[in-house]
Amino acid sequence: MKKSLSLSHIENVLHHLNYRWKLQALAMWKGNKAPFKLYQFYDAYDGFISLKTLRYIENLDQGSDKIRLRHALIDHYLQRALLPHETEMRSWTRGASAHVDGQRIYFRDIIPWCQKFSTYKKRQILQKETGPLCKFLTPFALNHWNILLDILTDELGFEDYLAYCHDKKGLDYHYYYRLLKDLLIETDDLYFPPMEQWCRERFGRPLDELTRFDAISILGLGHLDPFFPEKPVTELTSFFDYWGIDLANTPGLNLEIEREKGKSPQAICFILQVPEEVYILMQPEGGWIDLETLWHELGHGLSAVFTSPELSALKRDLATSFSLSEAFAFLNQNLTLSFPFLEDYLGIEPGVSQELSYYKVLKDLSMFRRYAAKFLVEYKMFSTGDLSNGRPYAELMARYTGFYYQPESHLFDLVPELYSLDYVLGWLTEIIMESHLKEVLGTHWMFKSEAGRILKKWWQQGNQHDIPKFLELNDLAKLNTERIIKRWKEALQG
Repeated sequence: MKKSLSLSHIENVLHHLNYRWKLQALAMWKGNKAPFKLYQFYDAYDGFISLKTLRYIENLDQGSDKIRLRHALIDHYLQRALLPHETEMRSWTRGASAHVDGQRIYFRDIIPWCQKFSTYKKRQILQKETGPLCKFLTPFALNHWNILLDILTDELGFEDYLAYCHDKKGLDYHYYYRLLKDLLIETDDLYFPPMEQWCRERFGRPLDELTRFDAISILGLGHLDPFFPEKPVTELTSFFDYWGIDLANTPGLNLEIEREKGKSPQAICFILQVPEEVYILMQPEGGWIDLETLWHELGHGLSAVFTSPELSALKRDLATSFSLSEAFAFLNQNLTLSFPFLEDYLGIEPGVSQELSYYKVLKDLSMFRRYAAKFLVEYKMFSTGDLSNGRPYAELMARYTGFYYQPESHLFDLVPELYSLDYVLGWLTEIIMESHLKEVLGTHWMFKSEAGRILKKWWQQGNQHDIPKFLELNDLAKLNTERIIKRWKEALQG
C-alpha cells in the first residue's frame, strides 16, 4: 500500500486487516471454504506492515491508544512472518489422530470425546497414542516459537517474551507469579482431599494414577447429566429475558448453536467488529457442560454487542487484553450452577442442587489451579528461555493439579501471550462483580431486571480499561484473592 501514513489511515487499515483475519478464522471454525488464500493474505500490505509504520506510531502522542495501535501492527507483523510455519504446522496437526479401539480421535476432538464418550481404559490408550504424536510435532511447534522470539528481540527490540507481553497488556508478571504461587500453596489442603475423594468415587483410583485426560472427563460433570432438564440447552436461553435481553433479536449477536457437520467441536465467540458483528459457535453435546459453555460464550458476546458504539473504533476493536471480557464470561457461566438458578429456574430439587453446586465449585477450583499452574510454568519457561524441555511443565502441573501431564505435550498446552493469567484475573474479577450484585440485589440477583441494567452499564465500557481501572471507575472492590478463597471454603468445607 503506497498511501501516505496518517493516524486515520493506520486505524482504518488495521481495523480492515483484523476483520479479514477474524473472517478467515470464523470460516475455518465453521468448516466453510476460507474466503482468502493465506499465502496471499498480506500481499497488498507489505509496505504498511513495516518497521517504518511502527516508528511512525511510536512518534504519536496518543497515550494508551498508541499502545493499541502499536500492538495491532505488531500482531500482523508477527503473523505475516509466521504464516508459512503456521500453515505447515496446521497441515500436520489437522490429520494427527490417536487410534483408540478402532476409532480415530483427532486432536481437536479430544476434549468432547473425553467428556462424553471415553472410559478409563480408552483414555489410557489415548495417553499412549498421543505421546509419540506430540514428540513428532514438537520440532514444528518449537521452530514456530523460536522464530517468534527472535523477531521480538532482534527486530522489534523487546528484551524477552515477558517484556513483550508486559508492554502489550501492562501486567506485572513478576508480581502475579509470586501471588499465584503463594495462593496455590495456601489452597493445597482445600483442594487435594476433596479431589482425591471425587476421583476415587468416580474412577475407583487415586488421583496420582490419573492423567489430564481423566481430568477432562471428570470436570465435564458428565456423571451429573441425568439431573439435567430434559430439553436442549437452546430452550433455556429465555433466561436472559430477566435482563431485558431477547437473544434472537439483539442487534449484532449471531447464534449458531445447533449441531452442524464440519463445525469445530470447541465452542467460541468470534468478535468480528464491536458491537456490530459477533458470532457464537457451539456444537452441543448435551448436559451441564453445554449450559456452562454457552453461558460463558454469551458473556463474551453480550459484553461485546452492548459496548457503546459511541466509543472510537480504536477503543472498541483494538483491545490488547481480554481479561475483563473473561470476567464477564465467568460471571455468566458461574450463575448457571448457583442455588437460585438451579432450583428456581431449572426446577432442580434442593438435595440435588447442593450436589451440583459442590462439584461445580470443586471443578472451578481445579480449573483455577490448572490455569494458575500453567502461568507459573510459562513464566519460568520464558524467563529461562528454554522452551524445549517439557519436564518442568509435567512436574509443576502434577504438583498443583494432582493429574499426570505428558512432558512431550507442553508446547501444545501453551497459549500465546500468557493468556492463562487472563483467565485467572477474569475469575478474580468475576467474584468481585458477583459480590457487588448480591450486596445490591440479594442472592437472587440474576432474576432482577436491575441486574441487566447494571451489567449493560458495565458492558457499555467495552475493553477500553484494564481490570484495576474498570474496578476503580465502577466503585468496585480492588482485585484480591480473599473473596474467591472464601467461596471455595464455604462450598467445600461447609
